[in-house]
Amino acid sequence: MQSMIRLGNRGFNRRRTLGVLAALAAGITLAGCGSSEANSEAKAGAASIDGPIEKPNLTLGFIKLTDMAPLAVALEKGFFTEEGLNVRLEPQANWKVLLDGVIGGQLDAAHMLAGQPIAATIGYGTKADLIAPISLDLNGNAITVSNRVWDMIRDDLPEENGRPVHPISASHLKPVVEQFEAQGRPFNMGMVFPVSTHNYELRYWLAAGGLSPGFYTDGDVTGTVDADVKLSVTPPPQMPATLEAGTIEGYCVGEPWNQQAVSMGIGVPVITDDQIWNDNPEKVLGLREDFAERYPATIAALLRAIIKAQQWLDADDGVNREEAVEILSRPNYVGANADVIAASMTGYFTFEKGDTRPAQDFNVFFNKYAGYPYYSDAIWYLTQMRRWGQVASDKSDDWYFTTAQAVYRPDLYMAAANQLIEDGVIAEGDVPTTDGFRDPQSGFIDGITFDGRAPNDYLSRFSIGLKQGQRVTAAGISEN
Repeated sequence: MQSMIRLGNRGFNRRRTLGVLAALAAGITLAGCGSSEANSEAKAGAASIDGPIEKPNLTLGFIKLTDMAPLAVALEKGFFTEEGLNVRLEPQANWKVLLDGVIGGQLDAAHMLAGQPIAATIGYGTKADLIAPISLDLNGNAITVSNRVWDMIRDDLPEENGRPVHPISASHLKPVVEQFEAQGRPFNMGMVFPVSTHNYELRYWLAAGGLSPGFYTDGDVTGTVDADVKLSVTPPPQMPATLEAGTIEGYCVGEPWNQQAVSMGIGVPVITDDQIWNDNPEKVLGLREDFAERYPATIAALLRAIIKAQQWLDADDGVNREEAVEILSRPNYVGANADVIAASMTGYFTFEKGDTRPAQDFNVFFNKYAGYPYYSDAIWYLTQMRRWGQVASDKSDDWYFTTAQAVYRPDLYMAAANQLIEDGVIAEGDVPTTDGFRDPQSGFIDGITFDGRAPNDYLSRFSIGLKQGQRVTAAGISEN
């Protein structure tokens, strides 16, 4: 379809046609996966992206993490201005404050955890109709343990050339957890938010190593029922200080806060998230659905600017990454030391001082179709919410499909991306030919393949996690 579209006349009418067909294509391709007439009608906003920008002045929120880079770059390199936007970037204290700011209208959109708009749409924690029209990056997180824990597991790790072999399995933590339990102490680890990728990655890693990270009862946000390892929430920039204080024995967080622990000499990263799930989606641009409907040309301009920034970040094998590091190190963005940010963002990752390894794809912003908001990505988050009890009861495959369609909006992404293709800014091959689903993915640490078209079958494959017909109560797991 895209090749046929690009043979038409150039100019305003052609762009409108691109938007119309992108919206129609999004509805048509999912007809066999639970799409509905109401859903197709809701996506008509993608057809109205031409004309003057309705709201040129925008305020976007972010958390001080390396993966907010597309927003900082879009501002500093003038991509927002090129698209007729005057954007203000405002750091937020934590993910809850950021979410409330978007829902309440103080923020027009935000650098958001991929799970946040999904959770809000299904009413977990907060109920609001949010959408994600673009994914901001792939990978970018790691799990770090305290020096004390590292010293307890280090001698048992397999080695190659005197260095630990990665990825490191959570099974090496089992004797440590048992020792803590024998001493009457909980083994505590931190993550950034109950519906964060970090929470699900940490849980995935622990469960793959035979440790239960606990389950959520209906309406509960602690998730500690039947837990071998207790997980708690800490804002990303506070992770190193919380680890140093001994409140937690490890954490899962985005950069540069794993590298900060290495720099401070207080902890050791044991695994990066691409080793848990290779090329996993991380952050999204989250905003209210009614905002996108009210300001379609504004959203298209916003997405075009971000796509340009993503392209700049991955251009020519990372030639611009050093400049990106300097931008991010400024106090109004991430505010960490440039050397700490560079330790994971310039094609390498430092596990310990003296143990820096190539990691070309640790941060991916544009390559591998990183910006495309796949329905299957949203479905993966929903499966993990069900696996750990945040979705309290069984759901049909169709529920997973329709929920993903309500939140992830590839129609909006493609409408903006097609304009950039027509202008020669990006190439036709820079966007996927897809029905919104990735092919089955096998790059998980436990060897289980994820197929977004079969979410309930996927859930049945885990040895630790809720099974069909199970619910979580304060007393433990019960059958319906």
